[in-house]
Amino acid sequence: MKPSQKPPSPALKSASESNQQPGNLKLGLLVALVVGSIIGSGIFGLPQNMAAGAGAGAIVIGWLITGVGMLMLAFTYQMLAVKKPDLNNGVYAYARALSGEYVGFNAAWGYWVSAWIGNVGYLVAAFGALGYFYPAFGTGNTLSAIFGASVVVWVVHFMVLRGIQGAAVLNAVVTLAKLAPLVIFIVLVAMAFQVSTFELNFWGDAKLGSVLDQVRSTMLVTVWVFIGIEGASVYSARAAKREDVGRATVIGFLICLFLLMGVSLLSTGIMTQPELAALKNPSMAPVLEKVVGTWGAILVYVGLIVSVGGGFLAWTLLAAESLFTPAGGGVMPAWLAKQNDKGVPAHAMWLTNGMVQVFLLLTLMSKASYLALISLSTAMILIPYLFSAVYGLKLAWHDRGEQTAKASNEHPRRAISITAVATVYCLWLLYAAGLQYLLLSALLYAPGAAVYLVAKKQRAERAFTGPELLLLGVLCVLALVSAYMLATGHLSL
Repeated sequence: MKPSQKPPSPALKSASESNQQPGNLKLGLLVALVVGSIIGSGIFGLPQNMAAGAGAGAIVIGWLITGVGMLMLAFTYQMLAVKKPDLNNGVYAYARALSGEYVGFNAAWGYWVSAWIGNVGYLVAAFGALGYFYPAFGTGNTLSAIFGASVVVWVVHFMVLRGIQGAAVLNAVVTLAKLAPLVIFIVLVAMAFQVSTFELNFWGDAKLGSVLDQVRSTMLVTVWVFIGIEGASVYSARAAKREDVGRATVIGFLICLFLLMGVSLLSTGIMTQPELAALKNPSMAPVLEKVVGTWGAILVYVGLIVSVGGGFLAWTLLAAESLFTPAGGGVMPAWLAKQNDKGVPAHAMWLTNGMVQVFLLLTLMSKASYLALISLSTAMILIPYLFSAVYGLKLAWHDRGEQTAKASNEHPRRAISITAVATVYCLWLLYAAGLQYLLLSALLYAPGAAVYLVAKKQRAERAFTGPELLLLGVLCVLALVSAYMLATGHLSL
């Protein structure tokens, strides 16, 4: 052992040591983690968010594209969990296996940044909902709201430090609680659904643009509300059974697809597109209020608060894990690979919630809105999804006709078809997002290179290969362009 190296504290274990131990998260807890991370605040604003740029017909098409695309992505994660059981934390591991360590690092970095920025957005949304009952909280970014949100951050932080298993169980309980108001909404709105309202101006007004433009407008909304589909894959190292990772991904996706489509499409039978587009968020509240009265709005606001609380807990777990596993693989600083005596990645937790706290204070000073924060979060997740889909396609193509495909009960052509559709869907998302989001992503990805350099210096390894230097250069140029355009007002959230 080198003089500079110290033996690990008995209270702290490394990621590599942890990965050698069997996990204890069973199928039900993994499903709850997927559903809990997908169903957060986004579903409560779906009626207005979708109708703002599309008529009912385009919304239906948008959901068909999203349903097929996201299902194929879910199947891709399921296939990879079986084919590559040695790869933990799929979002990071699949990107690394595809294109090397720096690309793997960027997938983990982007996912982590997306997770904690999304958590800031969750807190702003939660206290904005509380503002319905206590005006001092305003839209979630007042002094009182930020103080309350800060308390929530550190209460959850110290609770999770007491054990991943306990936090996962609590997440499952909260997930069940937040599904109740959503199911009630769907049942009541379905009973009041008017076909004539749904069919009125079915393809939208001319001001909304072509059907293709309208469908594009729904894409970033749908990708935001489905972020979290990879939740079980991120926690794959802690699963009791490896095959449960894929099962949880698909089961969680189907549950969420039913809820999201139900809320979005049924609302178009209660109010017309212009009426829905003009609503304030959470737009589920006025929709249900029109059906049953004031208590419907109250139910939605309470549901939003519970849902966001559960989403915050789920994403706190995912954010810490997205640092912990890559640190064990040598692409994040080594101190992030340590766990406490409860098996919790404590150092990663402190860094993650420290960043949440910093951005809460920045939100107070800048009065950043929920939608601005969510736009930032969504921009960061598109590239890691594409990496996973392309790696799945590469593996399926390589394994066609070989024993590996037969051993996993996956027909080669079916695997290629699934991963090809998932890849095309991820590329479509990038097209739908447009240049603005790619530039914003680069602005947030580029600073991660400094963290990667620290990790490589600790291991006395070369940081960048030739192609990776080229990638770094492209990211830096795009980041500089993005910063200039933000400063001059040519780019905004």
